[in-house]
Amino acid sequence: MKTPRADLQANTYEFEVTPLVKATGFREYDARWWFGGPQYPKAPELNFLGVQALGLGLGTLIREFGVAPRIVVGHDYRSYSLSIKQALTLGLLEAGMEVHDIGLALSPTAYFAQFALDIPCVAMVTASHNENGWTGVKMGSNKPLTFGPEEIGRLKEIVLGGKFNPQPGGKLVRVEGMREKYIADVAKNTKLTRKLKVIAACGNGAAGAFAPDALRAMGCEVIEMDCNLDYTFPKYNPNPEDIEMLHSMSAAVREYGADLCVGFDGDGDRCGVVDDKGEEIFADKIGLLLARDLSKLHKNATFVVDVKSTGLYKTDPVLKENGAKVDYYKTGHSYIKRRTNELNALAGFEKSGHLFFRAPYGYGYDDGLVAAAAVLQMLDRNPGRSLSDLKSELGQAWTSLTMSPHCDDETKYGVVDKVIADYQALGKAGGSILGRKIVEVNTVNGVRVTLEDGSWVLVRASSNKPELVTVVESMQSEDDMRALFRTEVKPRLAKFPEVGAYNQEI
Repeated sequence: MKTPRADLQANTYEFEVTPLVKATGFREYDARWWFGGPQYPKAPELNFLGVQALGLGLGTLIREFGVAPRIVVGHDYRSYSLSIKQALTLGLLEAGMEVHDIGLALSPTAYFAQFALDIPCVAMVTASHNENGWTGVKMGSNKPLTFGPEEIGRLKEIVLGGKFNPQPGGKLVRVEGMREKYIADVAKNTKLTRKLKVIAACGNGAAGAFAPDALRAMGCEVIEMDCNLDYTFPKYNPNPEDIEMLHSMSAAVREYGADLCVGFDGDGDRCGVVDDKGEEIFADKIGLLLARDLSKLHKNATFVVDVKSTGLYKTDPVLKENGAKVDYYKTGHSYIKRRTNELNALAGFEKSGHLFFRAPYGYGYDDGLVAAAAVLQMLDRNPGRSLSDLKSELGQAWTSLTMSPHCDDETKYGVVDKVIADYQALGKAGGSILGRKIVEVNTVNGVRVTLEDGSWVLVRASSNKPELVTVVESMQSEDDMRALFRTEVKPRLAKFPEVGAYNQEI
């Protein structure tokens, strides 16, 4: 295998005989590149030979770790994902790996297969919630964890440096029936005693082949919404954190008089929820509802939440009464998964919709269907009460959407470093924001600045796209929440010419 290059042009001889791998595709905890295609003007960052080099590099890394050379592979539903997986498999076979191919899958299906087949490693081909044209791989070699910065960094060194270690003995095993085994396992602990009408929103992604059957197995009446597989994603990108999908979910609840709608992203590891009134409940507040419910059953439990999550976890009276401890940690599925397991936490919740449950509720990885099951179990334990009833018991907080202005991968971390320094200086000087004194500057992941009334603002770099991530929360009002963004965060970021347009604003 030739050493990969980053300067190849499509429609050239070199593009067909040399691996193309752009360095920025190695993210903090997974790999993600713009793959593109003839219909896209943007130049590709990866070609099929580059994917093959990634597979050979991954196999080389696994042998460095001393882990048994056995790996589960699967792919999400995009027009090119199967081809990407086949190229990755060629590289893994060249590294002497025993590759167990489970076919079309959700990311949690691949994680589950590690346990079901007793295989230590996984490589799931998916671009998750990214738009068409993107591809990527979620990887791990120690179930239920996935790679973090150290492992990704070493993989990057191997691949870009051409430090491959081909080995004989590669073997391909085709695994049949993993979809059915996974659905049965997800549903096994949920047998509803009350009738619930549930809308399954899948955005025409891979979850459409899994979620409706799993929810029916749990005892729901299921209304399917965009569950037919269509890799053009004709209505919207399957991402239950995006306002377009959430609005469609809300409209469906009102149309069908459903008890709730659960929505899933492109690879099924995230879950978004809309209540019986058609109101979106962001995943951090779903997590708070679940933590309240589970803390009654498991006294003194620990929960992990990401820095984008609501400050209500700190003040919730039910959590305090039940002795629950809450740990705020770095945003990112790999980080929260790892932290949840490190702290022996009962569950971990991320505002993007990644929810993690450990025994007796799950295996410790993020799974949108396990999260949906947890919500259904909570409702089943509260007969006669709706999801909106339970939500009404939470404290008042007005939290923004996740807003993501463009910022190139090469510059985004530098911009965030400067923003961190600005806020640290402001905090040390006894500064304030909108008349409220700064009481905490948390830099575990970007910077989260908390004010004396509990309101806060967050700026961090996206781990998987050329973007920054901004979230604000007010403990006062919706207008104040908008003011925190419009008069504080947005003008502060506007000082940097590297920061471009927002994906959405409030």
